[in-house]
Amino acid sequence: MNSIAAGDSPRSAGLDEEHVRMLADAGSPLPPILVHRDTMRVIDGAHRLAAARLQGRTVIEVRFFDGSAEDAFRLGVVANVVHGLPLSLADRRRAAARLIATHPQLSDRAIARSAGLSPKTVASIRDKADETREPAAKSRRVGIDGRTRPLNPADRRLVASSLVQRRPEASLRELAQEAGISVSTARDVRNRVLAGEDPVPRRLQMAREAGTFSPEPALSDIDAHMNRLRRDPALRYSDSGRALLRWLDAGMAALGQLQTLAAPGVPPHCEATVALVVRAYAQGWSQIADGLAPVAPDS
Repeated sequence: MNSIAAGDSPRSAGLDEEHVRMLADAGSPLPPILVHRDTMRVIDGAHRLAAARLQGRTVIEVRFFDGSAEDAFRLGVVANVVHGLPLSLADRRRAAARLIATHPQLSDRAIARSAGLSPKTVASIRDKADETREPAAKSRRVGIDGRTRPLNPADRRLVASSLVQRRPEASLRELAQEAGISVSTARDVRNRVLAGEDPVPRRLQMAREAGTFSPEPALSDIDAHMNRLRRDPALRYSDSGRALLRWLDAGMAALGQLQTLAAPGVPPHCEATVALVVRAYAQGWSQIADGLAPVAPDS
């Protein structure tokens, strides 16, 4: 344990000695600590490390993180937000400000999720730091789904409109993936183009002019998202995280089976009813998604 150094903690007050003593007195095995391999600094588990030392132990179970120091700090913030001794509001705000500085490409929602704050609070913190940022850094963000896209949904609709005109045979999923929009938005854009209407609704045009638009998460390849989640230590190394991954894997498998069965397996007289049931399920999933990261529809 002597090779492990104190981490770059988001906790400004340092170790809570009472919490350390409680962990040392508990007697039950403690979960492994998370350490940044390049620096051997603790990312998550400073109190567990101190408790082990208080017990006189010389060995502790460790899981390593391979990545940049900036990503290690972000992971430490996430870990301290979701479990263990909670971070104070002031610490979470300071952590968000630092994440905005080190990861300016991340969306407000992505940083809010990491720091345990609301997107509105993160936006306020970002506004105070925006004067020193380059204009190009403000034009695109990486959302909670890991995709980089323009902030303005109107621009994405114009990209989709151009794709519809150049490739009218393209599927809705292809349009959505290439333009960085949802399948439902792609459908609306295509319908507007085919009807000779403006692909950008008036509300979005006004928001674009006023600069009040907000980014919309786009659907992309589910496998890519799941692989990203499977590699996340915050999920891999917790019971609840592993349970969530198993549940999402099962949902992905069920979705693939349903897509395979839907076209040939639904008699014509049952199509409307099956569609109603599937839409009801989709609404339930949407409600869960909105509870995790609410977004404003752009159509």
